[in-house]
Amino acid sequence: MAEYGLTRIAILTEIPLMEYQKAMDLTVVIKNDVFMSAVLSLFTAQFAKALIVLLTSRKVGIKEIFSTLLWRTGGMPSSHSALVTSIATSIGFSSGLSSDVFALSFFFALVVIRDAMGVRRSAGLQARALNTLGTRVARRLHIPFKPVKEINGHTFPQVVAGSIMGFFIALAVYTL
Repeated sequence: MAEYGLTRIAILTEIPLMEYQKAMDLTVVIKNDVFMSAVLSLFTAQFAKALIVLLTSRKVGIKEIFSTLLWRTGGMPSSHSALVTSIATSIGFSSGLSSDVFALSFFFALVVIRDAMGVRRSAGLQARALNTLGTRVARRLHIPFKPVKEINGHTFPQVVAGSIMGFFIALAVYTL
């Protein structure tokens, strides 16, 4: 190897660098069915949510539509459920239902869905009650009150709709 001008240090530093550059190639990521189904399900659910807000609200501004598209939680369909369902489904298709990574993704999906429907929803309802109480007390006693953030969880139909969306998007990505 020394006759080609490669030292041991050069070999140890150049080969990992070349492998890292290959791994960071964007086309590798885009060709990954699990990644693509996850991205498509997340964006499709958020787009559907923004479309539903646009069609069901009487007066909606562009700011509300963009906030729904980009970061608002809660609402129909659940983008959390769509995302984790599409990941678990894609992994099931690509790695098999008996694989360890499918089992991990399946139970991860259950935890995320349960959290979206249970814990986050309960926290949001409690925050709303605290804000109502705080506002009433602040008005009555003439003291300042800063409301807490109300986190929007999901109802059962929102979770089901998101899960169905995620499953079919993963199915489409894997079969097409």
